[in-house]
Amino acid sequence: PGSAPSAGPAPQPPTAPGPAQLPARGRPARAFPGTPEVHPGARADSGPTSLHPSRRTEGGSLLDVVRVAIVILDTSGRVVLWSPAAEEMLGWPSEVLVGRAVDELIPDPGQVQRTRAALQETLRRGSWHGFTELADRDGLPVEVEARLSLLVDGDGAPYVQAALTEAAALRAVERDLAVRDALFEQSPLGIAVLDTELRYTAVNRTLAEMNGLPAEEHIGRTTGETLPERSADEITAVQRQVLATGEPVIDVTLASPSTARSGYRSISYSRMTDRSGRVLGISGTVMDVTERYRAVAKVEGARRRLSLLNEFGSRVGDLLDASMIAQELAGAVVPRLADYAGVILLQAVAHGDDLPRHGHDRHTSLLQLGVAAIQQGPAVETMLRHGARVTFDEDSVFGRVLRSGVPEMLSGGNGTEELSFAGDPKVEAARELGVHSRLVVPLRARGIVIGLLVVSRAGYREGFDRDDLAFTVELADRAGSSLDNARLYARERTAALTLQRTLLPQQVPQPTGVEVAYRYVPGSSGTEVGGDWFDVIPLPDDRTALVVGDVMGHGLRAAATMGRLRTAVRVLAALDLAPEVVLRHVHELADDLAQGPDEALLATCVYAVFDPARRSLTVTKAGHIPPVLVVPVADAEPARSGGPLPGGAGQVLDLPSGAPLGVGGVPFESIEMEIPDGSLLALCTDGLVESRDKDLDVGLGRLITVLEQPYASIQQACEAVLDTMEQGREPDDVALLLARLGRGRAESPTAGWTLPAEPTAVSRARRLVRGTLADWGVEELTDTAELLVSELVTNAVRYASAPIGVRLTLGELLLVEISDPLPDPPKERHAGAGDEGGRGLELVRRLALRWGTRAEGLGKVVWFELVNSEVQLPDSML
Repeated sequence: PGSAPSAGPAPQPPTAPGPAQLPARGRPARAFPGTPEVHPGARADSGPTSLHPSRRTEGGSLLDVVRVAIVILDTSGRVVLWSPAAEEMLGWPSEVLVGRAVDELIPDPGQVQRTRAALQETLRRGSWHGFTELADRDGLPVEVEARLSLLVDGDGAPYVQAALTEAAALRAVERDLAVRDALFEQSPLGIAVLDTELRYTAVNRTLAEMNGLPAEEHIGRTTGETLPERSADEITAVQRQVLATGEPVIDVTLASPSTARSGYRSISYSRMTDRSGRVLGISGTVMDVTERYRAVAKVEGARRRLSLLNEFGSRVGDLLDASMIAQELAGAVVPRLADYAGVILLQAVAHGDDLPRHGHDRHTSLLQLGVAAIQQGPAVETMLRHGARVTFDEDSVFGRVLRSGVPEMLSGGNGTEELSFAGDPKVEAARELGVHSRLVVPLRARGIVIGLLVVSRAGYREGFDRDDLAFTVELADRAGSSLDNARLYARERTAALTLQRTLLPQQVPQPTGVEVAYRYVPGSSGTEVGGDWFDVIPLPDDRTALVVGDVMGHGLRAAATMGRLRTAVRVLAALDLAPEVVLRHVHELADDLAQGPDEALLATCVYAVFDPARRSLTVTKAGHIPPVLVVPVADAEPARSGGPLPGGAGQVLDLPSGAPLGVGGVPFESIEMEIPDGSLLALCTDGLVESRDKDLDVGLGRLITVLEQPYASIQQACEAVLDTMEQGREPDDVALLLARLGRGRAESPTAGWTLPAEPTAVSRARRLVRGTLADWGVEELTDTAELLVSELVTNAVRYASAPIGVRLTLGELLLVEISDPLPDPPKERHAGAGDEGGRGLELVRRLALRWGTRAEGLGKVVWFELVNSEVQLPDSML
């Protein structure tokens, strides 16, 4: 603009006041040079007036940050109007500047010329835009951006409107906008702005690409209208929460919608408000975290797999049953790895047989012994039926994996029809269940495929990948080792049990005056069959030996030693030796009966002999659990074989302990007692009454309590004893022998005499025998009985010097017993052709059914048996 006449003397540049005198802007500190002082009441401060209600809005707005001051100039550059905003910006009150040239606020002469030129251009062209500096009331330069516009009033007079903005504030806003634009448009994060109705007002290009929809198609639409329903529901719920509460949501990971960029996303939302606190909407950022999520998921998956391996190992570590291991394997992978699982094993593995030496073909017998599923139903039962026999074609997936040992991964419809055989109903059931991914993995042991692990995924679950296949192979290898151990265990246990059962009595006799019941329960852990045994041995004179023993140790060697020990006891018992003598002889054989040269024999045994004629019981033991005797109540009915047990009062027999066989140092002693008719004797091994945390007396007390009860039969009493076995007992064998002891057959006649040790005793013995047998009606036995009695009495008279006893008992056999005080048993000699004597025992051996000798008191008894023709004997006695 040109030089305009001044309304008064030119104002001098104001002098900046001292630091203590700096006033707030908009409040004049002194009068403009050459002007009168402002009246104190006119504009004492910048508070509200009738024409100027407020200097600042209540809550503030963007105009508080970027203030725009309006100044009206005439054509000569004089101030016609000085707005309150200009007053706040530069500090000059309008009453000071109105009518003065604006040049007076420009301290630089060169800038004054440029300002005048700008006015001229505005008058000529109608507008001008540029920067200039104006002095504020403190004399400090303030750079402003000026926008000049030509105005014409109603009379046609021209004016210039100057819109002034502080350049620094404007640049800050422009910088913020530039940063916003850079972040919004160039950010690798998806950014969205939504209004209070949760409709998009702005989205950047990254988010548009993530959603697979152009940015302009987002505007005015909600998330539910731009994304698939399943994904939109989750995001909309988060948006509503943030809008309602104002609490930001940070880094929430969700599955990406099924758009062009699927995977996983991290979303963050916060509520937006203006400077007055009014809610404008929400803003959100979306970040593609697929790689991060998959990396974390991969690490977490590896951790879970390792945990699953450890858990499976601990669960099957002590299992020795193939079916249980198969079921544990199937249960371990469902649902953590798969939705359905089946474990298919060779029949040889399930039954403990040897592994096949040839390759697998369609004739290979397979059983499905482990199954697990996330749901139940007819289709699941068809696909996974426990115990089902599995068949397959040789060119099917099952056939290939069984032959090659190479796992296969099937996805979609690939290979589904040829999984096992054409038309397999399990394939149709799998299709019905939505199975889309399957792993068929071999179970291997010793380089041989012993079965298959088949796992499947269905529904929305992702298909198997290579990591899943590698893990399943590792799991199958561990399971294969456990399954093979179970197979070996089953084989060894079967062999041990077979040996043990072979060595135990195959038939238990029911001797005269004794009713016997027995039970044998093998141990329950590993191949640990024990060396427990029992025996019932008939003895002459209707006596019976009852034996229970226990070889220390377990396994095949213990079972074999038990068999040898039992044989030795039976052989010695057949000699009709006293119980303590039998145990002493067995102990002397300990070195020969031991399991090996470096392992001594250690066994316990209880040996009892019952004589029904005298109702006497002779018992001795070698370190064994004492027997239990239950005496019937006084008013009980007489005992009869097969009848009920009336119950009674039980007690543990107090016997000399005796050292276990093989230990020695303690002599074996017997006790003899007379027992009431119908008493119940119980012999058992320690597996029945011992437990980990209770004393032996507790177990014996429990046994007595059970046996004191009445039962319908002795067999029922056996079952009752086994039902009360301690659950926490050691997994040891149990041998139990119950014997109801009664009188011999009442109809069996008996006769006996005592003869002096004189030659006449022989003829007298013949007469007594002849007359007695005639009275009994068995004259056909007379000649043989007379001859043999004559020979035995002759021997007794020859060597004995004390009375001689003769006793006859007629039952199924005729039992003849000759006793004398000499302890030495007779010796059989082979007489020559010319010898007159030495044929007595040879005649006894040839003519008698059986014969033998036993110790009795300080002497001995020689006995023989003859067959009663009126009685049909079993083949085993003939």
